[in-house]
Amino acid sequence: MTDSTGSMWRTQWNIANAVTAARIVLVPFVAWALLVDGGGSTLWRTVATVLFVVAAATDKVDGHLARSRGLVTDLGKLLDPVADKALIGTALVGLSVLGELWWWVTVVILVRELGITVMRLLVLDRFVLAASRGGKIKTVLQSVALAILLVPRGVLPDVVHTTGYVVMGLAVVITLVTGVDYVVRTLRSPVGREPGA
Repeated sequence: MTDSTGSMWRTQWNIANAVTAARIVLVPFVAWALLVDGGGSTLWRTVATVLFVVAAATDKVDGHLARSRGLVTDLGKLLDPVADKALIGTALVGLSVLGELWWWVTVVILVRELGITVMRLLVLDRFVLAASRGGKIKTVLQSVALAILLVPRGVLPDVVHTTGYVVMGLAVVITLVTGVDYVVRTLRSPVGREPGA
C-alpha cells in the first residue's frame, strides 16, 4: 500500500471506525473467556457470551453512527466485515474445539469468509466490496446462533440450544448463497462500482 493510500486511510479514521476497531479488540477476550477450564466454567462461559453479544451489537452502533453522521468511509466498509469475521470465526473455532459444534460447519463458514476477504483485498485497488444486504442477514443469523450456543449448558432449556443449531443450519445455507452472490457480482461489476451495495 503506497504512502498516499496510507494517508487516505488515516484521514478516514472517525468514531464509527473506532467502534469497529473496538469490536476487533474484544475478539481475543471472547476466545479466552470461552476456553477457561475447557469451557466448563459457567462464570467464564457467561462472560464470553456477554462479550460476544456486546461485540456483535456494536455492528449496529458503528453502522448507525456512520450513516447518521455522514461518516461512511472506504476504511469502514473494509473494517466492518473483517471485524464480523474475526468475531464469528473465533466463536466458531472455540465451540468446535470444545466439541459443541461440528467442525464441518466451522470449516465451511470460515473457508467462505476467508475466500470473500481475499477477494475483497484483490479488488481493493478497483473498488471496495461492501457487505450486501444478504451478507448482513447472514451475519445476524450466525451471531444469533452463536450467542445461543455460547450460553453455558443448563442455563437455558435444551430446546433453546436446539433452536441455536437450527438457526446455525440456516446460517450455513445463507452463508454459501451469499458467497456465490459476491463472486458473481464482482465478476460482473465494472470498475468503480460497488457490487455489494
